[in-house]
Amino acid sequence: MRPIRLPAMLTALASLAWITVATPLAQAGTLDIVKSRGILHCGVNTNVAGFSLPDSQGVWRGLDVDLCRAVAAAVLGDATKVRFSPLTATQRFVALQSGEIDVLIRQTTLTLSRDTTLGLRMVHPYLYDGHGFMVRRDAHLRSAKDLTDAAICLIGGSSNDATTSDWARTNNIPYRPVLFERIGEAADALFAGRCDALGTDATQLAAMRSATTHPEDWEILPDRISKEPYGPVVRRDDQEWFEVIRWTVMAVIAAEELGVNQTNVAQQVTSPNPEVRRLLGAVPDTGQALKLNKDWGFQIVRQVGNYGEIYERNLGPQTPIKLPRGLNDQYTRGGLLYAWPLR
Repeated sequence: MRPIRLPAMLTALASLAWITVATPLAQAGTLDIVKSRGILHCGVNTNVAGFSLPDSQGVWRGLDVDLCRAVAAAVLGDATKVRFSPLTATQRFVALQSGEIDVLIRQTTLTLSRDTTLGLRMVHPYLYDGHGFMVRRDAHLRSAKDLTDAAICLIGGSSNDATTSDWARTNNIPYRPVLFERIGEAADALFAGRCDALGTDATQLAAMRSATTHPEDWEILPDRISKEPYGPVVRRDDQEWFEVIRWTVMAVIAAEELGVNQTNVAQQVTSPNPEVRRLLGAVPDTGQALKLNKDWGFQIVRQVGNYGEIYERNLGPQTPIKLPRGLNDQYTRGGLLYAWPLR
């Protein structure tokens, strides 16, 4: 019998150890963990109106919050089964990597580096934004290029900090960054006169402006110096969970496109449109493919609503945020929202 060489023996032991460790993890994916726990742990932003902010009764409200609830409705059948974890820009990825949260739905820009270097996976855009700047209206600035030598409040550790630096270098515009951990702190600094401008995504600027005593005193400059597609983030190598989150986003977009909303969802179950029937579980194939109940899409729409309903109650023109749909409208109306076919 030939002796086993040491390198071969080490390789065999390493393989055995990997199997021993990896098999339980593979058997206990996030979907199974959430089902067993009976509650979804969802990471959101810290107090941003329109996205994630507790109301006067302590109930979390916002677009990101509602998408967390949509996931809970799909997976657990109950949109209230969510624990919200407010996270800063520097905390968010660590919380997901460590398993503190199951999914991050927190105004997070989907980028190549984040998708490839963090052990995480970017899912699918649910909102299209761009970096802008807010200034005092009486400063009479016309564009971002007028911010030469300005003190600009930014969120350290966010893509907006790097975006501003890249834009300023490209356009040869010197500026002084004033960094904060939380968007609320940066906004307070602007309103207190410590900065000449606040730089972040335009939706967040609108949210900060809506919370001031005199929102009419503040202007968001027309420039958008970046593309900022927001999407959920999950841990890498959990394909099953990735698919659940991706198709939850698709479902709310598809429901609006198909004309299914909270008011008519019960009647739409018998729709002659096969795409509607697949969404609502009249044909159970989609639920089986995702390891969810056949009515997963029905529960999302019934309990949370379609994309248009979610957007309008959190960010739309009738809210203090007052943001028109723009790029976040359906592709049939000139926007970028486009759900993959539910077949």
